[in-house]
Amino acid sequence: MADYRKMWEDLGMDLENHDALCEVLPVAFGDVYLSQENRPEGMAFYDFVISEIHGVRPSELIAHQEQGGKVFGTFCVYVPDEIIFAAGGIATGLCGGSQFWVPGGEKVLPKGTCPLIKASVGARLDRTCPFFRIADIYVGETTCDGKKKAWEILADDVPMHVMDLPQMKREKDHAKWAEEIEAFKEVVEKTTGNTVTVENLNDAIVMINNKRKALARVYDARKNDIIPISGKDALLMTQIAFYDDPVRCAEMANALADELEERVKNGISVFPEGTKRILLTGTPMSVPNWKIHHIVETSGGAVVCEEMCTGTRYFEHLVDENQTTLEGQYKALSDRYMKNNCACFTPNTNRIDDILRLAEEYNVDGVIDVNLKFCTLYDTEGYSVEKTLREKGIPVLGIETDYTDTDAEQLRTRIEAFLELMN
Repeated sequence: MADYRKMWEDLGMDLENHDALCEVLPVAFGDVYLSQENRPEGMAFYDFVISEIHGVRPSELIAHQEQGGKVFGTFCVYVPDEIIFAAGGIATGLCGGSQFWVPGGEKVLPKGTCPLIKASVGARLDRTCPFFRIADIYVGETTCDGKKKAWEILADDVPMHVMDLPQMKREKDHAKWAEEIEAFKEVVEKTTGNTVTVENLNDAIVMINNKRKALARVYDARKNDIIPISGKDALLMTQIAFYDDPVRCAEMANALADELEERVKNGISVFPEGTKRILLTGTPMSVPNWKIHHIVETSGGAVVCEEMCTGTRYFEHLVDENQTTLEGQYKALSDRYMKNNCACFTPNTNRIDDILRLAEEYNVDGVIDVNLKFCTLYDTEGYSVEKTLREKGIPVLGIETDYTDTDAEQLRTRIEAFLELMN
């Protein structure tokens, strides 16, 4: 990694603790990723991003601020990035996928809070994530009770805007979400000092749609009998997409997709013939949470799809690009984002429909339902998900885990047995 110490110091980061994190991450990445064979050449870009994860993109965000721009830190796939970019802002994901940050979160949150929330709060309070230090404003949403309380803590010293996501999907709920998007537009305009117009919002919609199309191409390549990329590598691409410049993200994903399509034509697979194809569903997997993918793919399986926020929910469905009024654009944005099937909704049978559809599209042999500990929403919904899959004759394994490695061998034993049952 290049020397970013002065930048981190200027951001007020805890350099001693951050150094400890910087020592751990390369080792973990090497063990999980660089140990793979026959990886696509296009993954070199994503390897570089991880090697400079707290340097390259943060320095770009700071350069944007030095030119008078604003940076919005976001936590969820429901926040419409299109509004932010239309006003000349930049949206970036925030840290939350490592056990390293959990103890910091537990200083102010109950231990029975999910690790994703604890890690996010800990990354901010312990001053070890540059993205949290850089963001001019955080944008939260009401997808779970734990997040709602976490937003109150994070709002102590950084402006926080919370979008009130409806919990049902009736026509009036779509209308309410459109109103929330309009209210968010007003916050974005006030923060940036720029006006959102039909023209610049349409440009942003097209830009983000192009990003979604590029990510979808990589996933489409995974539907083939020839598996041209590991699930770990596809997950890494998606995780980085939350942070990267949207235009560059689309460019690199399209280049990767080109390579994968050639691999399929030439019969180049990263897994032996007959490897069991697994779909993962459940709670999101933020950087550097690569645990389940790594266990599956070093136990004889191949992850070919993720029905989760760090997966298909992030890029499926495009926003209508043909609206000619702001009101029409708000509705188009609302309709697209409300197609995401988070477990916060009731009823949420559409998520089960998505899993069944994806299981067929990706020709999977089995499904692993992954739930982060203390995530009541996904844990409870797991009953319906697993019941329906069994009724359809699709092998399914339910897993509850966290960010630690204490259960890794137990999980490996269970996953190996699950894969063996499909033989």
